[in-house]
Amino acid sequence: MSLSVKNARLGVASILGIGLVVVLTSRSTRASAAVPMDDTVFMGDPNIMKPKADGSSTGARPVAHPRWEVSRSVADRICTRNRKYAEPSGYWTKSTRFMAETKTAREAGEAVTFYDVVSGLPLFTAPRGRTWAEFTRESERHGWPSFRDDELVRENVRVLPDGETVSITGTHLGHNLPDAKGARHCVNIACVSGLPPKD
Repeated sequence: MSLSVKNARLGVASILGIGLVVVLTSRSTRASAAVPMDDTVFMGDPNIMKPKADGSSTGARPVAHPRWEVSRSVADRICTRNRKYAEPSGYWTKSTRFMAETKTAREAGEAVTFYDVVSGLPLFTAPRGRTWAEFTRESERHGWPSFRDDELVRENVRVLPDGETVSITGTHLGHNLPDAKGARHCVNIACVSGLPPKD
């Protein structure tokens, strides 16, 4: 076989291969609207985050006084007017109230539920399927609270095709950064500092 014929065949194979990748990507994106990507991560339609009257969230603004003394201005900037930036690494450890509440929960062997700072929907309950020490160690290593799929409130959290983790009402939460153990949702504490419902 001549070199030119061989190169022509390789060129056709490359073009077909690229076409196949495009088709598969296109199909997986269309199929991602609120259906399981694998049995653990729930994919969401990117339209969840389209601009609304006041940012991306269907609620107006973050609650006036977020939980754990989180700054409302940080929550507003990071959670409803942002798609890619994050609060400073380690911001969650600077809240003495958060650290005190989680210490109390850890000592009592209880989990903590994290709520959307705008809508108040429950988003994560941690730890689940691991210890407080494991949750804290992983979160400290990455700089942001890091939740696993067992800790998601599945009806209220979605992952967009680009990895952005959001609430179903359009609050930016963070990003899914998978590792060898599976999905890992690195989340801004400001965005999950909503107030628990009153009894």
